[in-house]
Formats: sequence, structure tokens, C-alpha cells
Amino acid sequence: MHRTARRASGGAALLLAATLVLTACGPQSQGGGGDETTGTSTETDDGGSTELSIVPSVQIDIEGAEVEATEGGDPADPAGDGSAECAEGTAIAMAGALTGPNAALGLNILYGAQLAVDEFNAANPGCQVTIKEFDTEGDPQKATQVAPQIVGDASVLGLLGPAFSGETAATGDVFNQAGLLSLSASATNPDLTKNGWTNFFRGLANDAVQGPSVAKYLVNTKSFGSVCVVSDNSDYGIGLAQQITEGLGDAANDECAAEVKTGDKDFSAAVQIISGADADAVFYAGYYAEAAPFVQQLRDGGVDIPFVSADGTNDPQFVSQAGASSEGAILSCPCGPAPDEFAAAYEESAGQAPGVYSVEGYDLATIMLSGIASGVADRAGLIDYVANYSGDGLARTYEWDSAGELAAALIWIYEVQ
Repeated sequence: MHRTARRASGGAALLLAATLVLTACGPQSQGGGGDETTGTSTETDDGGSTELSIVPSVQIDIEGAEVEATEGGDPADPAGDGSAECAEGTAIAMAGALTGPNAALGLNILYGAQLAVDEFNAANPGCQVTIKEFDTEGDPQKATQVAPQIVGDASVLGLLGPAFSGETAATGDVFNQAGLLSLSASATNPDLTKNGWTNFFRGLANDAVQGPSVAKYLVNTKSFGSVCVVSDNSDYGIGLAQQITEGLGDAANDECAAEVKTGDKDFSAAVQIISGADADAVFYAGYYAEAAPFVQQLRDGGVDIPFVSADGTNDPQFVSQAGASSEGAILSCPCGPAPDEFAAAYEESAGQAPGVYSVEGYDLATIMLSGIASGVADRAGLIDYVANYSGDGLARTYEWDSAGELAAALIWIYEVQ
């Protein structure tokens, strides 16, 4: 395993320069026991083919205005100085969807964290840390069954996750009462930091930042005067749709607003509503497992207005599953693109290109590992370490306020090209 070089990679300047970002090349398993989906090649008019991928476009602020990429500092290296000492059996946990229709989102985080752990262990013979995997399938009910297993494992000093907002809400009290750090790379529902949990920290912007930022970008930059907002029934989708709708103001077209359910594959009712509306774009608040067939059915139904979605859709699996119908999609994310050298090391380790939240998984695992390397040996100490942490990662600067939100965070806009 080659260690990732980062000394000149800090900050958004390198992130924007990344070329191996969220690519949809090669096979990726959905983790649900089915066949692997391969490739994103689509036929062109002349009978050839072209590969589509998710490419970073611009970074925006809360007003939806483009923010110039600025050079950051020196991202933390999980290897540290190689002098870490810790007890045998020391572990961190990762909880999220590792199987099921949205497994790619959880696996992206896990693979990023595993890369950080591998680099740490290679450099620190006196401290070998294990990452323990807990599959929730992204299901809040399943997560409540898994949570006691995590808190009951005394070797686990901290948790990377849960990954989805619904499962985080369902298990948050369990982890808080157990005094176990819950450091999420992807749960973006704004209400999660309003529960009084002292152990929960969010490693990216929430939807109260993403929603208004993207809404104003659509209105002020893209000049969309009428947007159909469609939401699934997950905690994530409902919260994001509310933020988007409020941010759009008069541009939110009530006549074509629609609701679907997670697991749906037939979107004919929503397609019919949207096809009859005089709209400039469709915004979908949900995950890629439904976004892919939804955009396909929109295109098959003759609806050719721009398709916009957010981090739940922003994964190579969306492109793989939607094929040519995904071309031109606008996808937002509070996540950062993958720098070239990280992407190369990640692909060597995971056997696939990084996806949404891969960088965050790496960064947040690095923070926990640096806490362990500093001498933290219990759960309370790791919570305190994160609460007082301030430093650069590959994706951004990490420093939290008293509620567990980042002190500063921006949103990226991506496009399928």
C-alpha cells in the first residue's frame, strides 16, 4: 500500500484540480446480493459510446454564489509520526448501509476509513487499530438492532456513523447514553444536532446549509423560475425537500410538487404531474436507488428539463443505473471531491474509484486515529478530543461548535458529463 502524499494537497485548490473524482468507471457492487453493475458507457448517435462521470463544477456559499477555490493548509496524515502506542485490540466502528439498494454510500465511507486505518497501522507498530463493520442496510429499524452491539463492544472507542439521517435519529440516544463518539460523514438532516446529544458531530454541512445554497444557485445562477420538488419519505428526503422548497420561494411550483416512497420503482404518477407543468427543472430529494429509475422515466416520458438532486444521489451508482438518462444532471453535495493521489491510493485499496463521502470517511477516521495516537484510551476522551479538534483534512477544515456542527462549510455543485 502506497501512502497518500498530501503535503501540497490541502484545501479546495487541489480538490478542484482533481481528475479522479466520483468517476463511474468500472464495476461497483450495490451490496444487495444482486449482480454488479458495470460501466457507464452510453451509445452516441453514430453508434459509438461515451463514458459519463460526475464532475465537480463550482463551490457555492449560502447565497448560492460561486466561491473561488482557495488554497488550504496541510491536511492531517493518518500515519502521524509513527510513535503511537495503544492497548491491544483497540478499535473504531463504522455503521451504515453496507448491503441493500443504497449500499454504495456506506461502502464509500468504509473504504475511505479503511485506507486511513491501513496507513496508520503501517506506520505505527506500537498501535494496531481495527475498524469493525456494522451493517444497518440504511434502515432505522435495523440500526436500532445493531446499535446495542456497537456500544456493547468495549474495544470500540469511537463510531464513524451512522451514515443515514433516519438511522442516526433512531439510534442517537443509545450512543449518547453510552458516551460513545458518533462522528457522521454523511447524515445531513439539520434536526440531528438539536437533540442535546453531546457525543454527536457532523463532518460536513447540513441540509439547512445545502438546501438554501442550492435553491439560490438554481434561481440566481441557473435562472430557473419554476422548479418541481419531489421528495421520498425518508428523514433525509423530507428535511432536504423542505429546505429546498423554502429556499426556492416563489420558484417552487406547488402544482408539480410530488412525494414518492423509498423502494418505489414506478414513478408514472409523478412523471405525469411534471410533464403537464410549465417547469424549468425537477429537484429530487432522495437516494440514487430511486433517482436512477425516476430520471429514466422522466426522459422516457418526454420530460427533458434539467434533473437536479443532492448528496443522496451523488454517487457513481446513479450514473451506472440511470445510464444516458443521467447526462446533464446537476448534483449538489456538502462533500469534497477526491484529490488525485488520494483517489489512486483509494482505488488500489478498495478496487474501485472513490465516491460520495469517501474523502470524508478518510478524514474523520484520521481524526479519530490522531486522537488515539495522542494517548486517548477511552470513549469519553475521544469525545473530548473531537470537541476541541481544529485542523485541515483533504475535504475541508474540521472544527466544531458546541452543537456538533462544523464552524464553516460550503457546498459543491457537480454535473454528470
